Parts: sequence; C-alpha cells; structure tokens
Amino acid sequence: MDPDSVREVGRVPHGGSDDPDLLDFSANTNPRTPEGTEEIYAAALDAARSYPDDDYPEFRAAAAEFADCDPEAVVPTPGGLAALRLAFATSVSPGDSVLVPYPSFGEYAREIRLQGGEPEFVPYDEMLDADPEDHAAAVVCNPNNPTGEAYDDAALREFAAECRASDALLVVDEAFLGFTNRSSLAGTEGVAVARSLTKLFGLPGLRAGFAVGTGDIGDDLATARRAWGLGTPAAKVGAYCLRQADFVAETRERVRRERARMADALAEEFEVYPSDAPFLLLDTGERDPAELVSSAREEGVAIRDATTFRGLDSHVRVAVRSPDENDRLLEVLRRV
Repeated sequence: MDPDSVREVGRVPHGGSDDPDLLDFSANTNPRTPEGTEEIYAAALDAARSYPDDDYPEFRAAAAEFADCDPEAVVPTPGGLAALRLAFATSVSPGDSVLVPYPSFGEYAREIRLQGGEPEFVPYDEMLDADPEDHAAAVVCNPNNPTGEAYDDAALREFAAECRASDALLVVDEAFLGFTNRSSLAGTEGVAVARSLTKLFGLPGLRAGFAVGTGDIGDDLATARRAWGLGTPAAKVGAYCLRQADFVAETRERVRRERARMADALAEEFEVYPSDAPFLLLDTGERDPAELVSSAREEGVAIRDATTFRGLDSHVRVAVRSPDENDRLLEVLRRV
C-alpha cells in the first residue's frame, strides 16, 4: 500500500441497514442461511480459544469443491473485499493503470488508488473489448453490480487470454456468481478470482471469503495474505456452508423465480435492467431517486440510491428477497 495515496483516498458508500424497523432491500444478501449454520458456529466457539490452523485445510477443500479448482490455489481471506485487496496489493504499483468497469463496485477504484495505481474507467459492457496492453490489471465483476448482467463465458475466457498475453492480471469478482449456474474462472491461468460467503449464504458479518490464483499469481497471493486471516468460527461455518449444495440450488431457483416476477411488476413504473443477480437496477426516469429512497424508507423499506455508482444519475437498486418480503417492496413502490 502506498502511504502517500492513503492520505488522498476516501471511503466508498454502500447499501445495507442495521435498523430493525426497516425491511432492507439496499444490500444484496440472501435473507436465508443454510440450516444448521447456528449449531456449527456455536460448536466453533470452544475451538476459538486457540489459534486456527493457518493452513485452513478444511475450508480450502470446501472452497475448492465449490469453485471447482485445486485446493492449493485457494487463499482464505476475511471476505471477498479482502481477496480483492490482496489481488491489487500483489499486482499494482504506484503509477500503474488498471482497467475498471463502470458502473460497478466502487471499492475497485478505491483499492487500486490505495496502492498508488490509477483506475482507467471503461463501460462495464465494453470491458471485454478493451485492450489490456500497458495496464497492470483489468477488473471484471461477474455478474456486474449494480446492473446485474453476467458476461458470456466464452467471451470472458477469451478476454482472460488477452490479459495473459499482455501480462496484465485479470481480477474477477465473483461475489454473485453463486446465484447462477455459470462456471467460475477459478484456476484459470493469469486470473485472480475473489469469492465471498457474504451474498449467497447471507452472512455479511461473518467475513469469510477466498481468493484463487495459480502459478506465480497464486504464490504471491498465498505469501502476502495475513496469518490467521480467518477466525475459527468463520472457517468452520464457511466450510460447512460451501458444501450445502441443496441450499444453493434452492436459493438459485427462488431468486430466478422471484426476480422475474419482480421485474414484470416493476416494469409498469420503471425501466428494469436485465439481471442474472439477486438484485434489480431500476431507472427512475424523471423521478428523483433520493426522494424515492426517502419515501420508501418512511414506509419501512430501505432501497439503494444507485446514483452513488459512477455513471448513474436516475437509478435505484433493489434486492431480491423472500416472496412475502418482495410483495411488501412492490406494494410500497406502487404507493410512493
């Protein structure tokens, strides 16, 4: 991390509310967790009286099965954002430029700037046509946040090959990929993948995730990671959740079904972006997004003001939750 850059970089706004009186559609987390998670967490507390095994063999094995890669390529991290920081810290030097999509997750640019690098912004739907030559890295969010669209698998792998030929690291954020049936780029040469348990398993406060890299990239990630980066409860719960295939399948089907239903209903009042993710981006047209967010909040519902994303000026984002909760959101948005 570049000390001079740290003093010039601010924080990034995010969704999410801890107000118990609000139904939160501003954060894209699963409202459900796998059955048995609480028991696994409780059982891990006694083991937390000792340092965890810094090799994390159980967690790495489960992550490898989930992402379909070699356990040796898995680098445990306290959340997906920590995996992203690790990828940039090992690839970006002061003065380097990095291709960054927009609108997309604001932390990419922030993390790059913390390393002294300079983000070069590219429209997210043009990223795979960008030239990675003379860039230290390129970033892809798949599916993209906040638009929700996933990239074509073949085109993404072709772009990975172009980055590899240009000696540019391709950083792929797969935070929402688990909601789809698409394959991961984990284990692909020249690629660093970031994964998280936050979204799919509904555990944002657990702070569990992992990076995946092979060859020199994997070696750098493994060397640079912090010792004992995962607490024992996070490692135990993470390994358990990653193996809950039925939960994942049920979640994917519920999100697919509810997303389609919500999109049809919301299209009566908003332009709804196509999505492969557990959220929908809405263009509010002439309506002020801030006023819409405020009005919904007065009705007990939190939605995300998406104008905080680069390139968006008339948009809000709503998560896909359970059917009854989604009905409540639709009712509120029709009324406000």
